[in-house]
Amino acid sequence: MMEVNFKFSKTYRYQVLNEDKNAKTVLYVLHGYGQLAKFFIQKFKEVNPTILIVAPEGMHRFYRKGNAGRVGASWMTKEAREIDIEDNVLYLNELDRLISSSYPIENRILLGFSQGASTAIRWKQDARVTFNSLIVWASDFPPDIEWNKRFKNEMYNYFMLGDNDEFFNSKKASEVCEQFLSLGFNIEKYEGVHDIDVKMLNEILKKINI
Repeated sequence: MMEVNFKFSKTYRYQVLNEDKNAKTVLYVLHGYGQLAKFFIQKFKEVNPTILIVAPEGMHRFYRKGNAGRVGASWMTKEAREIDIEDNVLYLNELDRLISSSYPIENRILLGFSQGASTAIRWKQDARVTFNSLIVWASDFPPDIEWNKRFKNEMYNYFMLGDNDEFFNSKKASEVCEQFLSLGFNIEKYEGVHDIDVKMLNEILKKINI
């Protein structure tokens, strides 16, 4: 038995918030496991309206329970993982090319939440798109990545974590914060669970001063 891979085009989808043809700053937001972009992007309604919000959706959609009902999306699984990682980066690079051809974008901010953070980190690491800031929200750092040394000197890379995040006990939270700190990230904790805290996000965006 032999496994064979081949390339073929696929249709991707994304959501846009704060649509303005003159937008100069884009915030890419990558959702977590089992979420859909059309719902995830709603969490960013209170972000500065001059910032274009773009939420790409993971290319694997599935029923969250059984074979009917609510649908979620995923960026990858352990199956054919390396292929999906490569396809994700190619897809996101093409998305940025499309956004940049449609708006006069000068600044790019990248936010990855939970599972989406691993994809965001890999997109940043790919380096064909330059980001003013990377915001990793409630996620481990992918163990297969050796972080580019030049990224450690960047001022506006952040790791965000709620003090009641159900996926991070105190020991794990301490360990992951130490790891991101060693990689040059600013650590920001807040009162909250495994979710986006828009108040904290707005504070970060003010620090980035875009």
